[in-house]
Amino acid sequence: MKLYVFLIVCMNLLLMPTDEVDSPRARISSGVLEGCSHSGIHAYLGIPYAQAPVEDLRWRPPQPLQNWEGVRKADKFGPRGMQRPLFDDMVFRSDGMSEDCLYLNVWTPANPGEERLPVLVYFYGGGLFTGDGSEARYQGESMARRGIVTLTVNYRLNVFGFLAHPELSKESPHAASGNYGFLDQMAALQWVQENITAFGGDPERVTIAGESAGSVSVSAQMMSPLSKDLMAAAIGSSASILGTLGAVPLEEGEQVGEKFQQLAKASSLAELRSMPAEELLELTSRMEWAAFLPTIDGYFFPGSVFEMYAEGKQAKIPLLIGWNSQESPYQAILGEEAPTVEHFQEKLRTLYPNHAEEAIRLYHAENTEEVTLAARDLASDRFTGYSSWKWADLHLQTSDQAVFRYLYAHPRPALSEDSPTGAVHSAEIEYAMGNLPQNRVYRWTAEDYRVSAVFQTYYENFVKTGNPNGLGVPNWPAMEKDNPQIQIIDVKTHSIPEPNRERYLFLDQFYGK
Repeated sequence: MKLYVFLIVCMNLLLMPTDEVDSPRARISSGVLEGCSHSGIHAYLGIPYAQAPVEDLRWRPPQPLQNWEGVRKADKFGPRGMQRPLFDDMVFRSDGMSEDCLYLNVWTPANPGEERLPVLVYFYGGGLFTGDGSEARYQGESMARRGIVTLTVNYRLNVFGFLAHPELSKESPHAASGNYGFLDQMAALQWVQENITAFGGDPERVTIAGESAGSVSVSAQMMSPLSKDLMAAAIGSSASILGTLGAVPLEEGEQVGEKFQQLAKASSLAELRSMPAEELLELTSRMEWAAFLPTIDGYFFPGSVFEMYAEGKQAKIPLLIGWNSQESPYQAILGEEAPTVEHFQEKLRTLYPNHAEEAIRLYHAENTEEVTLAARDLASDRFTGYSSWKWADLHLQTSDQAVFRYLYAHPRPALSEDSPTGAVHSAEIEYAMGNLPQNRVYRWTAEDYRVSAVFQTYYENFVKTGNPNGLGVPNWPAMEKDNPQIQIIDVKTHSIPEPNRERYLFLDQFYGK
């Protein structure tokens, strides 16, 4: 009897699933990874793609990763980059916070089939100051279920990712400094080219995408000669390097770096490198919020980003681009002043003293309700609308590639009586990535899920073919130089002729000069 029981126990142990049996593995250039599996999707989380940028590697381009022995667990997110908590809608699942932050995450179908799958690489937003690839709104599982290998990528932020300094430029073989966060993204794209076949992906079919600062990053990667050959298509949502978080001359960035050194009371670059990361981060709270901007460093950016796009030096690839109907509220223009016609026109005269009458005509308002809309439109244009429009317009003029432009207009379910009436900044992410269930703050309706199904299908089609059109979604015409069309994505998605070009041409005279 005892022998019988022993044999039964042994059989049960043999039949019992174990981590070694159930956990998927992938061999990449650095070694073997062991991920995790859920309902037909394999996830590999917290994969390092470069050496930790710490100690002497702080404020240097990302360095190649060293190989590891044995099997490396890839079943939890890596640490997020050093950052202060600036936005209350960011919910991280990362393994703490650290300078050691150069990790990426991969979601792929468990059974991808024999053909290599298209790839989507998503860069998070956060003003180049905050953000992380572990946020649930970016999760790649839903896109992977549609046959797309999906990645999120961490990159260095704020002073760690974008500090320029004369000593840094002097030690660089390219006489460049700053843009380390962009160089991280480039290193991740190189990693994709080298390793994505291990996850069933096709390195020839890589689409890069992002929202806000992530969209700025996409426009930057498309334009840099270091990275523009690492992608086949691009998606940008709400911003570009052409106006939002625009690149400044290297000398200007170096001056900011010297001010930061003075603030830190450091006598040299070596002393700055030796300071604890937490101390440097705390010091950023005493600098202007957007102080650490990208630089025209002569290396990642060889010249003016406006001129390079105007001269057609960017990647010649299909582009899907748009922004939301309420990127910024009217208060961003009027502050605490009442939304009266008088206050609004007074503000326009202050903002555009030499062009006030033209601004008043283009952002016309005759009553309080119209003021709230016109001031909202101006605030949104100044924040992300103009820079997104400029990106689309220049790419259309100089690339000979298809450009598909949208305006996302569907507001989230109201949380209170004073909830926004339009689609606010970043509101489209969960819809486009198929991640409404990941966000439990809102009580999603059937309409929300219908809008998400359409928007995600556009994403899916574009990643697979370079064209968002396909069965089951409203037709989306590509822009034409003499007849630019916009796709209004809402409960009733449809296209309209460009209605606001004159506004953007007005703003154009204040940028890129």
